[in-house]
Amino acid sequence: MNALMDTTLNPFVGKLRRSILLTSDLDYHAIRVSMVIIFLLFGYQKWWAYEAERLVPFISNGPLISWLYVVFSHQGASWLLGVSEWTFGALLLAGFWDKRLGILGALGSTATFVGTVTIIPFMPDGWDPAAGFPAMTGNVPFLMKDTVLLAVSLYLLKQDLVRVAEQ
Repeated sequence: MNALMDTTLNPFVGKLRRSILLTSDLDYHAIRVSMVIIFLLFGYQKWWAYEAERLVPFISNGPLISWLYVVFSHQGASWLLGVSEWTFGALLLAGFWDKRLGILGALGSTATFVGTVTIIPFMPDGWDPAAGFPAMTGNVPFLMKDTVLLAVSLYLLKQDLVRVAEQ
């Protein structure tokens, strides 16, 4: 069976090895563009009152960000997050040309998603009372995507650090 698999897969693997997927930075660029788009769109939402209200359960239960309401109003905290998201998105975009700016954007992105991931254990009614952990309910499923975005941020940070170190 292994011999059959090897003869069938080897030509395919050889072609794949020479494809643009493995000979370019397509994955790195696609991830960077995706993060820029996410920060652009999520940052835009923060300018509107509906989003400021939607953020209340997240910010109120965030151990690293709950202070925002003490220092700023609900809308002020939302605006601060929007400015931050647009700033990090702009820095990630600038990282296409200057990896040092990309590092700053990836650091901001990492801090953003550390802040949101730490909300997960503190979100009220986040786990189904009957099924318990890991059956997510309420806002927890929305926050779970931030674990992937945190990993993406760390990936971009590592890639930019390596590229700056090689210069």
